[in-house]
Amino acid sequence: MSNFFKRLLNDSSSSDEEERNTWFAAAIEFERQNSQGTGSGDKSSRQYRYRDRVSGHSRLLNNYFVENPVYDETLFRRRFRLSRPLFLRILYTLQQHNDYFVQRRNAANTVGLSSEQKMTAALRMLAYGMSADSLDEYVRIGETTTIECVKQFCQGVVEIFGPEYLRSPNAADISRLLRKANQRGFPGMLGSLDCMHWAWKNCPAAYHGMYTSHVHQPTIVLEAIASYDLWIWHAFFGMPGSNNDINVLDASNLFANLQEGCGPSVNYTIMGNHYNMGYYLAYGIYPKWVTIVQSISHPQDLAHEFFAKKHESYRKDVERAFGVLQARFAIVRGPARFWHHEDLTFIMKACIILHNMIIEDERVDDNGLVAMASGNDDYDSLGTDGPVEVSRDPISFDHFMATNRAIRDSNTHYALRRDIIAHLWMLHGQGVIE
Repeated sequence: MSNFFKRLLNDSSSSDEEERNTWFAAAIEFERQNSQGTGSGDKSSRQYRYRDRVSGHSRLLNNYFVENPVYDETLFRRRFRLSRPLFLRILYTLQQHNDYFVQRRNAANTVGLSSEQKMTAALRMLAYGMSADSLDEYVRIGETTTIECVKQFCQGVVEIFGPEYLRSPNAADISRLLRKANQRGFPGMLGSLDCMHWAWKNCPAAYHGMYTSHVHQPTIVLEAIASYDLWIWHAFFGMPGSNNDINVLDASNLFANLQEGCGPSVNYTIMGNHYNMGYYLAYGIYPKWVTIVQSISHPQDLAHEFFAKKHESYRKDVERAFGVLQARFAIVRGPARFWHHEDLTFIMKACIILHNMIIEDERVDDNGLVAMASGNDDYDSLGTDGPVEVSRDPISFDHFMATNRAIRDSNTHYALRRDIIAHLWMLHGQGVIE
């Protein structure tokens, strides 16, 4: 109500009733004209669009989910980034976890969006990085509903599949990784370590200084470890882009289990020397720790040159994993358009989980066969490369500090790298590794 109208109600000086009624009518008309198109009660500000969701659902089923669909499994895999059985597995699990993905009727007894429509909208946004309203014509879903589907889908994937597909390697996983590392000539290697920056387009202005990185725009950092099969074992996301890789490493929990004595211990021998901590390949900015092995920037002899060549080749595993992740899910390749940091965290973790699920679903063994389909998968086999022990007993503070000092021991770091160089050169001389 305007100040003019309030003053008119409180004005009792005029005794002319007809004049007061005239002023009242003028004030009401003035308020009505000023409130048009601005108030929340204005019906013209929100239009209802009949999208015919039932026909959209039927078209989607006929294209991909009936017995003889229009588009085969190859096109389904290309457009959804995963196979149809994996899609249905995730869909049925989400339906049991969250009622949002169960088709219901509203108060007007109108059928709402189907589970397939909601999950298709979420996956298309993750896979193509498209705008929310671009799916309206095909899936028959509005912009705000699409954004809500993405949030609900990513949160559900993280809550349901996160404990399995974002876990640290267990004893069986470490045995498999060690067996592959021995074949490569790097005994004790568990993967490669690196960081990736995700641009944040809609970063709040108050956070720009904290999140602006070396590329002169706000970014969020992802620290990850990937193995030879591009499986991402460790994902620490959320640090502002102004931090370098050392700051991110200090803030992450990468070696927390090892320091606390509750992680799998790795025992291996190189050139007659015994080691009990696995290591990751990284580039030169990382500290000289036992658990991190860097390359040699300026090799002086043939042995060092061969080591640098192999190291840089195998360190590319994590960069390849980043490339495949961004190729599968374009939303993490382009600038992030969401406003809240929590939403971006769920999106990044959900994409990594889906990435690992796709790798597991399409895993190929050494003979070129799809392991999950052929039964030749040795993913859970323990191997015979050495004992892998897991301790869950609480440790004392002195033991914690001793383990922390052992991890950061630069002398052992250089000794380990010398042994790896000698081991690789010996294998090269025997013709085992070219």
